[in-house]
Amino acid sequence: MAVRGDSGDIAARAEAGAGWTAAFADLDPADFPMPRALTPYGDAMFNQRQLPLLPAELDRLPATCGGDWVVQARELCRRPAPGPMRTNAISASERGRSLGR
Repeated sequence: MAVRGDSGDIAARAEAGAGWTAAFADLDPADFPMPRALTPYGDAMFNQRQLPLLPAELDRLPATCGGDWVVQARELCRRPAPGPMRTNAISASERGRSLGR
């Protein structure tokens, strides 16, 4: 996983990748709108208002969706993306391959 700024440059990177399973698809969108935005196939964009919601939802994930990546994702949420838009793009993949594997 990585945080990218407006220019697409990586501002921060996690070592662990999410262990994508069918459990992610089973998450209730009403209870977990932020984690459901994460995908192993591309970027998930979180603006300044959305980003503070993600760590709280990560803390409530079922064990089947957890792992080392949750702690690292929480840390990435604390790092503001560079650029005037201040939108963090948390990327779970890079060029079609999962990071941290």
